[in-house]
Amino acid sequence: MSRSPDDIRQEILKLTREYHAANWPERPFEPGSTAVPVSGKVFDADEVEHLVDASLDFWLTTGRFAKKFEKNFARWFGLRHCLLVNSGSSANLVALSALTSPQLGDRRLQPGDEVITAAEGFPTTVNPIIQNGLIPVFLDAHIPTYNINTERLEEAVGPRTKAIMVAHTLGNPFDLQTVMDVARRHNLWVIEDTCDAVGATYQGKKVGTFGDLATVSFYPAHHMTMGEGGAVLTNQPLLKKLVESFRDWGRDCWCEPGVDNTCGKRFDWQLGELPYGYDHKYTYSHIGYNLKLSDMQAAVGVAQLGKLDEFITRRQENFRYLRAALEPYQEWLILPEATPGAEPSWFGFPLTVREGAPFTRAQLVRHLEDRKIGTRLLFGGNLLRQPAYQGIQHRVVGSTEVTDQIMNGTLWVGIYPGLHQAQLDFIAQSIGEVCRR
Repeated sequence: MSRSPDDIRQEILKLTREYHAANWPERPFEPGSTAVPVSGKVFDADEVEHLVDASLDFWLTTGRFAKKFEKNFARWFGLRHCLLVNSGSSANLVALSALTSPQLGDRRLQPGDEVITAAEGFPTTVNPIIQNGLIPVFLDAHIPTYNINTERLEEAVGPRTKAIMVAHTLGNPFDLQTVMDVARRHNLWVIEDTCDAVGATYQGKKVGTFGDLATVSFYPAHHMTMGEGGAVLTNQPLLKKLVESFRDWGRDCWCEPGVDNTCGKRFDWQLGELPYGYDHKYTYSHIGYNLKLSDMQAAVGVAQLGKLDEFITRRQENFRYLRAALEPYQEWLILPEATPGAEPSWFGFPLTVREGAPFTRAQLVRHLEDRKIGTRLLFGGNLLRQPAYQGIQHRVVGSTEVTDQIMNGTLWVGIYPGLHQAQLDFIAQSIGEVCRR
């Protein structure tokens, strides 16, 4: 008697859990020999089982797992809409591109319009501004929050300023009170790059829920992972429709993959200069992309989402533990501080070597890396110093003096949930060796 596909599937999934236990056993930590990464994926048999389960469907584009994740992730944020994309960088691209739609009337972003952003940060927060023919307006950073300095935000608004697009740096919310006040007064769009800050709160409310649009990344370094992957979040049905269009080739149709005629009049539209009745599935209202992800990635996300609250708690606990351990070295190091009114969901632990310290950042980095303790700089530092941004059209309001200080003196180390007290103690001990020496 032949076995049913479902019986075979269940046996495969059972063996998958056994494989996980055999292939990824816990290993002891040996200081100086075992690597202490700045970030990494934290997973168990649930994620592997979900991934294999999705692969057995052989539904290679978005499907049942993507639909489940979008619904549950939006609910976790307390928002109406979540749209999955293939990376956090793509999330930034489609979020900003959506604001260029003619369907937004006078508020649409057009070439030559300005978007206020931070000079310090990750390139793909800024790149969509340039890629859409818009002009970035740069503001300086603030230490020790490492976020955009909002003191000159009002001054940065010009006649053609239409939006603000800023990241919550390393999981620490930026000054949302000032940003949202300025945005309301000047009728500006706000995009919150929340890729490093899932679970952070400002005045008791989750970041990503303040602006018109928010973006998230699911790269392995982030708060939860799908390998690659990202999402755009919004409460506004029109923006949801526009993001979906730019993500899905720019099409006007909003049918799910494998579904036809959701609108009930697939052959009854007349748009542009197309003939009446032209198939709505092949009607395009925007110059879009194809930035969807696979259902196998979404399946991993479904499993990770069940652990997200625990991951966030562990990051916060690790941050507090490491900060307390490093307090004796504040003579030479600037330690990070939360933005007033915020409860960060820390992505990493930033440190800035003070001017006049008897060692340099390079010496500290070398000492840590020699001990297999991973370090990173604060992303692109001052983006205006990067070769890619030489000659771009832009404005700078004030100086970027603090951003340069970050570029020259700041690094960060890991506090992700895969690190435990022994690794954190070794990080603090190794930093202390440099400070005491």
